[in-house]
Amino acid sequence: MTAEDSAPTYSLVTDLVARARNGDELAWGALVELYAPLIWSVCRRYRLTRADAEDVAQVVWLYLAGQLGRIRDPEAIPAWLVTTTRRECIRVRRAALRSCPAGYMLDAEYAPDDKGMTAEHELLVAERHAALREALERLPPGCRQLLTLLIADPPVPYAEISARLGISVGSIGPSRARCLEKLRRDPVIAALIDDG
Repeated sequence: MTAEDSAPTYSLVTDLVARARNGDELAWGALVELYAPLIWSVCRRYRLTRADAEDVAQVVWLYLAGQLGRIRDPEAIPAWLVTTTRRECIRVRRAALRSCPAGYMLDAEYAPDDKGMTAEHELLVAERHAALREALERLPPGCRQLLTLLIADPPVPYAEISARLGISVGSIGPSRARCLEKLRRDPVIAALIDDG
């Protein structure tokens, strides 16, 4: 992927950071939505409990909120988030070890996953998710709604999709295929596919 291909994501993040600095809660929410998967992927690598992972994420977001005014290069946010999340995960793990009575060991399920993703891989995954979200936003509203319903968790039944969008159940599959083709033709997604 060339620098030109990643420019829309960079400009989106730059805009969101500038707006969030000025107190725009929607921009802050968009930043959180954009990078939450990155933070969760780091927490998963350390196999934190859900409660601990939520605590780590909250602390990391608080740190970022405190640093918004000092960010010179919004493109560096993913790397900063990975580093900060790792440090916080390690702090949480150490605190858990200290609180463990002498002679007891933590379960193996809570040991850090040495086979986990590298920071570079985590950043690549986060970049791809951000590019996909951005490309989805550029789709026509009908396609965006259809694809969003199709990937919802828990899954939305076809009958409900049909009722919500006012299309027949039989046209959902062909419409999905057309929408996915439009998504593949988006310049950012096409570049990711070519790099794949």
